[in-house]
Amino acid sequence: MSDSERESDDSSGSLLVTGGTGFLGLHTCQYFRDQGWDVTAFDLKPFEPNDDTDGIEFIEGDVRSEASVADALEESDATAVVHTAAALPLWDADRIRETTIDGTRNVLWAANDRDVERVCYVSSTAVYGTHDTHPITEESPLDGVGPYGEAKIEAEKVCQDFRRMGMCVPIVRPKTFVGPQRLGVFQVLFDWIEDGANVPLVGWGNNRYQLLHVHDLVTAIELLLTEDEESVNDTFNVGTDEFGTMKEDFQAPIDYAGTGKRTIGTPAFLTVAVLRVLDELNLSPLYPWVYETAHEDSYVSVEKLKGLGWEPEYSNREALVETYEWYLENYEADEEADESGLDHRVAWDQGALAVAKKVSQRI
Repeated sequence: MSDSERESDDSSGSLLVTGGTGFLGLHTCQYFRDQGWDVTAFDLKPFEPNDDTDGIEFIEGDVRSEASVADALEESDATAVVHTAAALPLWDADRIRETTIDGTRNVLWAANDRDVERVCYVSSTAVYGTHDTHPITEESPLDGVGPYGEAKIEAEKVCQDFRRMGMCVPIVRPKTFVGPQRLGVFQVLFDWIEDGANVPLVGWGNNRYQLLHVHDLVTAIELLLTEDEESVNDTFNVGTDEFGTMKEDFQAPIDYAGTGKRTIGTPAFLTVAVLRVLDELNLSPLYPWVYETAHEDSYVSVEKLKGLGWEPEYSNREALVETYEWYLENYEADEEADESGLDHRVAWDQGALAVAKKVSQRI
């Protein structure tokens, strides 16, 4: 179907969302369902019992399996794919590569074989590593940190290969995104805030660190699935356009909580060294991409995406406060749950950080 035929069709199309029950996947499924699309989620595990999934189909499967992906595309009759399925940085290197690189190749081959119109690949700004010059643009050098960042770069190369074969494969590089349902490392932050602890930072907190609300990411994806192919068959940064320093923005949910506590700066070299040791001993949920870069400036230009008409709705502070509000209203710790940190929708075992929280509560 051509772009003009898509515009004249009363229906929006059929969408397959890989990683569809994860944090981004769930929001993507719900948003496109509400926009009139026929939506199918494809993932290793089903939705949570309380998820709003009316009108969303679910297919269990693994992007690492060529047959599983092909069957999902056949069953869903998808005209477009949003490929959100991904490994986490804390996974082992082999699993990261299999999921991120091989999984992306499997999705694209299956989509190519079925003449799927578009596949939007969700990459990451982790492909840039750290830069001295900001804002980072889509043309900035790539230097992925660790197996996660390196695998994202390789997966983007796979996408570019399929573009050369004639496919439309928009790529988004989002900043760290938050919003309702987001737990993971942010649950650690919110737990400290709720319990009335000061929040120590890596470094003094004077660095500018851009975030993103998941809603703004999903509307960017919508744009890349619906605008003309010539405009979107490219790579785009995604992040908020309103953000301050780390200590300013992360103070917002603390102030909302009304505990009178503060963000507290620390010597970056010392804090990184301690977190590195705890990481090596498996006593902290924080992985290198978090603690090695949290004291650096980190923000990207979103002017290229804005040129297509996209505008973010949320600032850093608004995104953090709304996510914390959701946490207070919805999160209940499950002592029997396996909180192993396998995705962003579960709480992570704080390990030694739980002891540090008790100290911070008394400061």
